[in-house]
Amino acid sequence: MSSKLPVNNSQTITDFLSLQKGQLAEDSSEDSYKFAFDDQAFLARRETLGLRFQLELLKPEILLHEHGIEHTITVFGSTRFVSCQTAQEMKDGAKTPPEIAKAQRALLHCKYYDSAREFGAIVAVYNATQTEGRNKLYVATGGGPGIMEAANRGAFEAGDNTIGFNISLPKEQHPNAHLTPGLSFRFHYFAIRKMHFMLRARAIVVYPGGFGSFDELFEVLTLMQTKKVEHFPVILVGKDFWQGVINFDQMLTHGVIEQADMDLIHFVETAEEAWAVIRDWYQLA
Repeated sequence: MSSKLPVNNSQTITDFLSLQKGQLAEDSSEDSYKFAFDDQAFLARRETLGLRFQLELLKPEILLHEHGIEHTITVFGSTRFVSCQTAQEMKDGAKTPPEIAKAQRALLHCKYYDSAREFGAIVAVYNATQTEGRNKLYVATGGGPGIMEAANRGAFEAGDNTIGFNISLPKEQHPNAHLTPGLSFRFHYFAIRKMHFMLRARAIVVYPGGFGSFDELFEVLTLMQTKKVEHFPVILVGKDFWQGVINFDQMLTHGVIEQADMDLIHFVETAEEAWAVIRDWYQLA
């Protein structure tokens, strides 16, 4: 019986670019004679995976440095939340039971969108008081809709630079409209995207969300628990949500985490409280 083990369990770049096997072979001199850096088929080969990692790491690094961005506050949260204004419009226009149910969920969660928008504005207002770039904190998100859009929107509307680290997905996630030109980045590899979430982060603010938000949150907590990064504020907005979906007390009871691990987390309810944690941590003026 032949093995059914997969050769590769990931979406390869050749799959993503829809390159056929014949395009990778480069049997003709026309193909083989191309400069390596100008040969998409060559750069998409499995053997050049490490080079693509390096390029995804390097491009945002260079551009952020050129913009003088040293410190960020990374904001995570659900892609599905909308503003309370939009949620009310959904309710007003809902006619079928599914539409009514969707509008009710939107109204339930819209406070988080509005809070993230307010938080982005608070950070921008702080930055406006700073004359030196090294003292500024810029809002960075995954660049998509929902909470990401809200945080970027708040900062952008207040006139500040705001950053988006987007990701290619099967159902493509387009950058939101509130990203500073030149600071909207696109990644293929989640691992490199996560590195950029962390490289300049001086705080993490996490609103209620799904698998992606949990993944990013626990990645940060694990890095701190294992002392791979310096401790900085990890702020969870909406204590009832977080303690309702994650039983932290049971984790403590079972001994799989310690109280020192829980001390990494700050629970808050509002954008002002989230900013107060960061302001007090760094003794900001």
